[in-house]
Amino acid sequence: MGRWADGRTVHAPTRVFVPALHSFAPPVHHHLPDPTTKLPMDPDNALLLRALLRDINVAALATLHKGEPAVSMVPFVHDAAQGALLIHVSGLATHSRDMQAHPGVSLLVTARDDGRTSPQALPRVSFSGEAQFIERDDPAYDAGRALYLQRFEQAAQMFALGDFSLVRIVPRSARIVGGFGRAASLVGADLDRALAD
Repeated sequence: MGRWADGRTVHAPTRVFVPALHSFAPPVHHHLPDPTTKLPMDPDNALLLRALLRDINVAALATLHKGEPAVSMVPFVHDAAQGALLIHVSGLATHSRDMQAHPGVSLLVTARDDGRTSPQALPRVSFSGEAQFIERDDPAYDAGRALYLQRFEQAAQMFALGDFSLVRIVPRSARIVGGFGRAASLVGADLDRALAD
């Protein structure tokens, strides 16, 4: 406080404390999921997986061909008893030689596009797994052949050809997409249960 030359009193300006805006913000607590926590499998995912394997009979098969990725189309059948997929391939096909050299494969099964939804929203499942060639003297061969022919009767004559092989695709993991914002991964026991009837 002071005085002007004419005697008037001068008051110092009042200081007003204005708290920072961030002081009003409540504390933020980030609750990140524990990566070791095992969440229960959504039963809808298993139903969708089995529906795709039941209703769709062809898949895109991805193999490693001379160090480069390669994709081909293969008919398949779901072998629920073995928790696997069966394909019947010619020895003349490059994917047959690829699987013999590098058994690691991927398989994509996609719902039919009926034009009523965006292609990106089509239900689908992709598998990563191992290709196992089933020898003709293996007891599993006759059972696999019968199962395959239930779905593809026209393939009977190809089983008589010596250069065709029955191959079991044993999935290690699956990625299911049910539409926009709906996706899940299945591994281990969850995948085994989903592949079983």
